Amino acid sequence: MLIFPAIDIKGGQCVRLYRGEFATAERVANDYMQTALSFRAAGCQWIHMVDLDGSLAGRRVNQAIYLDVARSSGLKVELGGGIRSMEDIEFYLGHGIARVILGSVVLEDPGLVSRAVAAYGAEKIAVGIDAKQGKVATRGWLDVNEITYLELAKRVEALGVEYIIFTDIACDGMLSGPNLEQLRALQEAVGCNITASGGVTDIADITALRDAGFYGAICGRSIYKGTLDLAEAVRACAEM
Repeated sequence: MLIFPAIDIKGGQCVRLYRGEFATAERVANDYMQTALSFRAAGCQWIHMVDLDGSLAGRRVNQAIYLDVARSSGLKVELGGGIRSMEDIEFYLGHGIARVILGSVVLEDPGLVSRAVAAYGAEKIAVGIDAKQGKVATRGWLDVNEITYLELAKRVEALGVEYIIFTDIACDGMLSGPNLEQLRALQEAVGCNITASGGVTDIADITALRDAGFYGAICGRSIYKGTLDLAEAVRACAEM
């Protein structure tokens, strides 16, 4: 299983949110590059980054930061937030981003998903599915739709998607453990590579996700608050 340490950017700063509420943004690091380099030093291969401003604006906002990390950190960058067009996808993949995450646009323009997979390959395209009480939330988690996360996962798998990042918003940033029940239901519903996001707290959560056969785990607040030793998590996943 891969460990994806996370940096979310809002107003050019490294922040984390509680349950996706933008008003709760807390600055967690002073320098995005030094933080990324610390992840690399811990043995990580990837970094998960989110343009929070972009997710609200529906366009690229903090792109210079992500391209800098892709160019200079030695990490593969997985990026989401405000990526709503083929132009956005082409821009990021053409400037060194290893994988882009499509979120809100999946419901608004599913054809974009299939076109992106066809153009760039499934390895380069992930779909982020974020849920509140099992229903899909979009537009920076402000809009809750009637479609369930399982139904959407089946739809995007049919479009050729092989990578899904699932977040139970109720767990996000809360250091309460991931929602294993929903994650396992998703694992049974589709054959995609599933990355768990939200709630990862300590090494016990990492080993539980690892042993359940998930593709990846995103770790944010647990790293910044010191409840998870990142190097230990990477070693644990290498022992699979």
